[in-house]
Amino acid sequence: MVLERQVLPYFTWLIQGEPGGLGALPRFLLVMFGVGLAALLIGFLVAALRYGFSRGGDLTYRTVYGGFFELLQTKWRRVWALAVLAIKEARRRRVLVALGVYFVILLFAQWFLSTDYPEPARLYLSFVLTATTYLMLGIGLVLSAFSLPSDFKTKTIYTVVTKPVRAGEIVIGRILGFTIVGTVLLAIMGLASYVFVVRSLDHTHRVDAETLTNVMIGGKLQGYDGSTDKVMSHRHSVELDAEGNGLAVLDRGHTHNIDRVGEDYKVSGPIGLMKARVPKYGKLTFIDRNGAKKDSGISVGFEWKYRSFIDGNTQAAAIWQFDGLDHDSDDEFLNLALIVRVFRTHKGVVGRPLTGTIQLRNPETGVVSAERSFSARDQQIDEFEIPRALTDPKEEPIDLFEDLVTKDGRLDVIVQCLEGGQYFGFAQADCYIRLPEGDPRTNFFKVNLSIWVQMVIVIAIGVTVSTLVSGPVAMLFTASFILLGFFRQFFLDVATGQEYGGGPLESLVRLVTQKNVMVELDPGVGVSIVKAIDDVFQGFMWCVGQLLPDFRSLSAVAFAADGYNVPWDRVWQDLTLCGAYVVGLSILGFFLLRTREVAR
Repeated sequence: MVLERQVLPYFTWLIQGEPGGLGALPRFLLVMFGVGLAALLIGFLVAALRYGFSRGGDLTYRTVYGGFFELLQTKWRRVWALAVLAIKEARRRRVLVALGVYFVILLFAQWFLSTDYPEPARLYLSFVLTATTYLMLGIGLVLSAFSLPSDFKTKTIYTVVTKPVRAGEIVIGRILGFTIVGTVLLAIMGLASYVFVVRSLDHTHRVDAETLTNVMIGGKLQGYDGSTDKVMSHRHSVELDAEGNGLAVLDRGHTHNIDRVGEDYKVSGPIGLMKARVPKYGKLTFIDRNGAKKDSGISVGFEWKYRSFIDGNTQAAAIWQFDGLDHDSDDEFLNLALIVRVFRTHKGVVGRPLTGTIQLRNPETGVVSAERSFSARDQQIDEFEIPRALTDPKEEPIDLFEDLVTKDGRLDVIVQCLEGGQYFGFAQADCYIRLPEGDPRTNFFKVNLSIWVQMVIVIAIGVTVSTLVSGPVAMLFTASFILLGFFRQFFLDVATGQEYGGGPLESLVRLVTQKNVMVELDPGVGVSIVKAIDDVFQGFMWCVGQLLPDFRSLSAVAFAADGYNVPWDRVWQDLTLCGAYVVGLSILGFFLLRTREVAR
């Protein structure tokens, strides 16, 4: 799967962050300080314009001081009462209609989702989880954006604030109530989608004894070969032992157990359709065609620089170094997986995969194993079971763990392409050691938890904004936040000048004048003015980008669809990020509602 950023250990992510960056906690404190300072300045300026400099300063001080004192007096009993009120309000708004919409989507999805697909589970999981994500974001948006504005419009807010109830309790109560509603809906959708995927892909095959052929070795019956009947657009080859028991050969990402019952054969349901691979990643380096070490391979012209390539039939190689292995391990095998991106400069033999080699090396002593060839198809996951007993290039026996793994647990894996004029492309996550597989059901729950995190953030944004503006404006603002959140990295790249074409105004000029983004604008006063204005715009965009939730990286749908386990470190990071947004937005919403002219 594509993994552009490695998942850091939780406390490393929280305190230190990526090399050269900031941890999540220092970044959160800096953002809170910046937002608080900006809010204080804006509040003071508004108060000074309305009441004068001296009185405005006094009013600002009393608002901030009294606000924090009031926050400390929040009573969770009143918060819960307001949450129950929000739940009843959501029920009156017929929020359960969303479930009907979701079930209709599942009913008609079977017409369009084909099982004639190399990995049908990926298609089904991607569809149901993506549909759940967008539907839950929409529900969170509608619930949160119109609640408080509706109360202001109908004046029912007065029956709440005169109880008395504090402004912070109103904001937190709405967020909590709508979160409970969304959680119930998500739980039902998650269960329904899991049942939909499992039932849609459940099938079995039939093995006809008359189609089996005997496998004879030395005149003795060793087993049977054959195939199953065709079901759901595929059939399996069959390999049975002499007693008639065995497995259906892997196809469409799954297999079947086959047991002989009398004169007939019993075929089980699909095994391995939903996976939760647990990978252990290494660090990737390259060797070019001249044997020099490089941090990256060569480019074959793709704009996306996630992968780089090695050319075939040269010294070029991709080398992954793994650490944390056990030099004294008693294991008999090392399970490796490799994903190859194939790039051809000529057609070669049509239908035949390219040939590559994989080799293990001790990074300290330089001892290497004999090369092992494999057939590479584009983006196919090749799995290798490397035995403990190996040989070196001179056919001398060596031990995988004793001779190739260093005492501190390091091991090199070297991959090369053997065919001239052809290229293998790799990213760091394309080779990994396969640890014991996780539970697909737990993995499915983790993905739905990532959807829940996104929903809660949207609810918090919607409730906060709705304390200040009308319902339609709050919905538009929150929807813009969601849209920008899905393209946060691009937004920041424009703000920092990493994207071609300059800032917003320069891009508009290029659009009108039909200037290519790679062409420099003619120097002049007008261009200087445009760039100066863009500097202001880009600074503002950078500030906004620090506040945007990165919905694309929060989504864990790709993990389940591609059959990889969602690390628990990633889950705790998402939950921490969600908590940070809820806390920050609750405080902001409290001050916005407190300064609004509502009878108390």
